[in-house]
Amino acid sequence: MRFDVITLFPELFEPFLRHGINRRAFESGQVAVHLWNPRDFAEGNYRRVDDRPFGGGPGMVMMAEPLWQCLQAIRAARAEPDGARAPVVLFSPIGAPLNHKGVEDWSRGQGAVLVCGRYEGIDQRFIDSCVDQQLSLGDFVLSGGEIPAMALLDAVARLQPGVLTDEGSHQQDSFNPALDGLLDSPHHTRPEVWQGPEGPMPVPEVLLGGHHERIARYRREQSLAITASRRPDLLALAKDRGLLDAADQAFLRSKGLL
Repeated sequence: MRFDVITLFPELFEPFLRHGINRRAFESGQVAVHLWNPRDFAEGNYRRVDDRPFGGGPGMVMMAEPLWQCLQAIRAARAEPDGARAPVVLFSPIGAPLNHKGVEDWSRGQGAVLVCGRYEGIDQRFIDSCVDQQLSLGDFVLSGGEIPAMALLDAVARLQPGVLTDEGSHQQDSFNPALDGLLDSPHHTRPEVWQGPEGPMPVPEVLLGGHHERIARYRREQSLAITASRRPDLLALAKDRGLLDAADQAFLRSKGLL
């Protein structure tokens, strides 16, 4: 799949694409990333891409024309027929929240054109005529769309076959359908007893016994308890969907969580 990223700061992506386990997806071309700077498509000696907002107000607004010319070049480079154009995605506070289901959908698709806004935003006329979808990481504002774009690329890359060392790793991620959309359970590693700031802290004994069914049940119960505590909305959703079996419900009732 191919992602074309429109950004005034393409250099921010270079270390991201070269480091970490997900670089396998980028280096292999499983997730091809092409960076485009709208300043290259701006007119004049100063290659201006922003101007003051009509009606007054603080800050500057990204101009529609350089973005449009950049998008035209991307369309030509992708050699897309009209009926198979990749969607144009803008990262924006008004966008739909990006979640696991959305990431899974993107990981199976054709890619997209990702628009990273800056300053006070983008001329609304470009949004109205060119943007197909808006996405948000949450109810907060960032300086630009580069971090959300990296977040989407990272989440999509790790779902590609062969990227993670253990093919089943992402199946145990929080929000994954394999966990019924619940949060993941805690993890432990060596040493068996850690001399922490509050004294000796042993690994839960059940994890040391090698009894796979007991370990699976323990992890399920930890997942249920953490989800009930931190994200009760996810637990309620799993219950409504009939994903909690009798043992799950008995455990939750015993802890006063259901």
